[in-house]
Amino acid sequence: MRRSFLVVTLLAACLEPACESRDPNKELELLDLETYWAVDSSVGERHYIAPVARFQLRNKGGEPLRAVEATSTFRRKGEEQLDWGTAWERVTLPEKPLAPGQKALVLLKSDGRYYSTGEPGGFFENSLFKDAKVTVYLRVGSSQWEKFAERDVERRIGTRALEPPKP
Repeated sequence: MRRSFLVVTLLAACLEPACESRDPNKELELLDLETYWAVDSSVGERHYIAPVARFQLRNKGGEPLRAVEATSTFRRKGEEQLDWGTAWERVTLPEKPLAPGQKALVLLKSDGRYYSTGEPGGFFENSLFKDAKVTVYLRVGSSQWEKFAERDVERRIGTRALEPPKP
């Protein structure tokens, strides 16, 4: 009898909205996507740069979102069939949901990167350098990953947010 009660309780719990399949396209909006290269920590004479996707994620739904994740794949141009690097971020935590209308800053930096003994700004001039492209995917709860954006990574070191304002 006790086991039957537990099974019924679990089934009833899964009928709650939390167990519903979520649709990231209906609940999330990706805003202000920016791509660039970030300078990673140097090791001795070696300098590293990694491609980055930075954006705002807005809850456009009517309920707080407790389990939002973002991931990305980075591919070098001319090698689009190969994943060169990836990044993943948990955007929200159950105890700190994304409220309706609220935005969250997301920064996805690839684990694939270039290295050289030259200055980071000179990497783009190296004959072995290949431009990169990023694809951004989002999900809510246990939903499927949904593609939200694809963009070339700009040949620029650092985010525009750090540039001084123009007069």
